[in-house]
Amino acid sequence: MKASLILPFLLSGAALAQSPGTFTATGNMTTPRENHTATLLIDGTVLIAGGDNYAATTEQLRMATAEIYDPVARMFTRVGDMITGRSGHTATLLPDGRVLLAGGDGTTPWGSDPPIPGTAELYDPSTRTFTTTGSMVTGRTNANATLLTNGKVLITGGIARHDNDNDSVFIGDAETYDPSTGPFTPTGGYAGSLSSGVSSEWFDSTSTRLADGTVLFATEPAAETYDPMTGTFSLRGSMLTPAGPNYLLGRTASLLMDGKVLLAGGEQEDTGLYNNAELYDAATGVFSFTGAMTISRYEHTATLLPDGTILIAGGITYTCSANACFFGTEDNAELYGPLQGAFTAAGSMAQRRHSHTATLLADGDVLLAGGDGWVAGASFGSSATAELYHPALPVPAPLLFSLSGDGKGQGAIWHAQTGQVASADNPAAAGEALSMYTTSLAAGGVIPPQVAVGGRLAGVLYFGGAPGYPGYQQVNFRMPSDVAPGLAVSVRLNYLGRSSNEVTLGAQ
Repeated sequence: MKASLILPFLLSGAALAQSPGTFTATGNMTTPRENHTATLLIDGTVLIAGGDNYAATTEQLRMATAEIYDPVARMFTRVGDMITGRSGHTATLLPDGRVLLAGGDGTTPWGSDPPIPGTAELYDPSTRTFTTTGSMVTGRTNANATLLTNGKVLITGGIARHDNDNDSVFIGDAETYDPSTGPFTPTGGYAGSLSSGVSSEWFDSTSTRLADGTVLFATEPAAETYDPMTGTFSLRGSMLTPAGPNYLLGRTASLLMDGKVLLAGGEQEDTGLYNNAELYDAATGVFSFTGAMTISRYEHTATLLPDGTILIAGGITYTCSANACFFGTEDNAELYGPLQGAFTAAGSMAQRRHSHTATLLADGDVLLAGGDGWVAGASFGSSATAELYHPALPVPAPLLFSLSGDGKGQGAIWHAQTGQVASADNPAAAGEALSMYTTSLAAGGVIPPQVAVGGRLAGVLYFGGAPGYPGYQQVNFRMPSDVAPGLAVSVRLNYLGRSSNEVTLGAQ
């Protein structure tokens, strides 16, 4: 079958939002937690793992418990525990559907002088179990983990050790994890003056994969980018938020549809909170201010929605009276519109939250779960509650199409040279160009989708409108060289962190 005959076999579908532009409660987690991770799995469920449970009567720190959120049933259920209790760790969805959980506070109490453990483990959704994998070169907490276009995971920043006597933190050097072999290995050193022994109560940074595959490591005194092709960091411009004696804490960084990065909020000890936001332009390496948030905040969440806006929710702010100022946790939310360069109110969450998670779901809703809350300087402890934000313009996860018309089995994927379907009888060869149609990619957006074939990332050659078929997008990709031959090899597309359905192709 030729490419021109494939479209009649395509699926179509739409997601319906409830009460657009509002927050509604959903089922509670099985355990109150904060400083945990939330990872959208390829089947559309969400893995919630680890974190701390600060309560009025008892505290459970660095929990090993994990649970799954089902967006259809709107319920959480327990799964097997992690091998190591951890909080402030990272969780990264790998191309084969497993989740890498690395670092975080573990068995070593926070504030002690010994190095922080660097264990890592993998969650397998097919068995709902955790298994050990190679240990990090440098154990760390509050680090960044970024999936690279070559399928490896880049680990940057984080606190590797804290010296109480000198009030210094020791920053973790960069390293990468290779899912195909298991170990962590060092990579190039930072380009700036960032080093261990920084005089600071805390260290924080952000890591964002850019549209060209490089990674923006936004820290002080100057931001830098990592090139996975060379394994090196290069200096870029400095952020515009005033640099104080300490590093920014609790700031967010979000890749926009046009390829720029929005950095918003943050706090510096003895300096104060920020409501300002700035944009990083990858083309020039320069930061520029954009509109300010409606309030100052840190330890909030920032979620890129498929319509191109950014949902900012919760976080910590200061509440001041005539006599004193107190920490307070926000239930306030707002949206950043890139076209207007401005923030607008987006309603209020059902509960005040900071140190929570926000996860874009397959139907376009956002799951906000857990966190802590402060009112007038008093904490009400970690929360088990969760809620959903329903965008005004929900966009479902992308679809891949099959010849059967049900989105399963042999995919509508063809050899770019001949237009013939890449089937078991006409399999794809390593290195050749293939094409397919999909939906839900942002018109004019520069963020490339990711294509996984047999659990290996493929190089994307083109993505954009499908010529002659309005409303559909075409993706051209190169068949990976390390895929095991088969009559029905899995193919998935991931866009904005959301996976498509699975189809298959023949591979030789």
